[in-house]
Amino acid sequence: MDLWERARSFAGEAAKRSQELSLEAAKRSSVLVSETAKKSKEIFSETATKSREIAAEATKQADLLAGQIMHLASDIPVPSIPPIPSIPPIPSAAESEPDAAELERYGITEDLREFVKGMTISTFRDFPLQEPEMSDVPTVSNVRQDLNEWQARHATLVLSAVKEISKFRYELCPRYMKERKFWRIYFLLVNNYIALYETKYFEELKVKAEEEKRISQQEVSQTSQATTSEQTETKVQSKTSTSSNREHDLDVFLLGDLGSDDEGPDGGDEGLDDDFDKIDGASGLESDEDEKKSATGNSETAKE
Repeated sequence: MDLWERARSFAGEAAKRSQELSLEAAKRSSVLVSETAKKSKEIFSETATKSREIAAEATKQADLLAGQIMHLASDIPVPSIPPIPSIPPIPSAAESEPDAAELERYGITEDLREFVKGMTISTFRDFPLQEPEMSDVPTVSNVRQDLNEWQARHATLVLSAVKEISKFRYELCPRYMKERKFWRIYFLLVNNYIALYETKYFEELKVKAEEEKRISQQEVSQTSQATTSEQTETKVQSKTSTSSNREHDLDVFLLGDLGSDDEGPDGGDEGLDDDFDKIDGASGLESDEDEKKSATGNSETAKE
């Protein structure tokens, strides 16, 4: 019994002590929360004050910087900005379609359209044509590049203008046949409707090529004639210049010899002076002898 009473008493004291500790902890928690809230309020108030001060200082600095920028901008001349050109409107699908003249040139006529309307997928799929073995040729714009120039353009136009052909090609290539075979069958089927237009197209190209060749030959001929004329004028000028140079050289040669005789040194004239002296001496002797003979004749006459 004593042990039970002691345990009971110990349990009561433990419960009492636990309650006291709980009350103390609650009290301290309340005080701590109160102090924390107070500190938080002070920190928040201080932070708000600092934020307002920083915002006011930033606004002041921003206003000052804006004033400086406006002052500098007023001193800088503003260049005139050219007007932005207007963007041309994108043509619609109806505007981008080929005109009637081009369709007519490439054989896409009403007769062809009516003939194509009578075709079916079986027309192509059951056509008796054996495709020869050859290397695969790439396609550009859904058109085989093993076609000639006129056929390639016709195929491009017929795909956009005749919806039946576009549909047949979509369903048949490449599931049932290759692109090359499809267009071979097509051109064989419509040959009676397009052969005349294809022939006319290449005849026009031939005439145009001949005309360009003729114009090119004329230009080459005119250029050659101009070059020949320039060469002839150059030769005539060269001959005239050569003749003038020869005459000038002859004049210089003749006048140069005379000048050399007149302007030569005095030593060359000594021979001539000696010759003249000899002539004068001989004439002087002859005159003395004549005078002597004359004097002798006069004295004899006087004696008589």
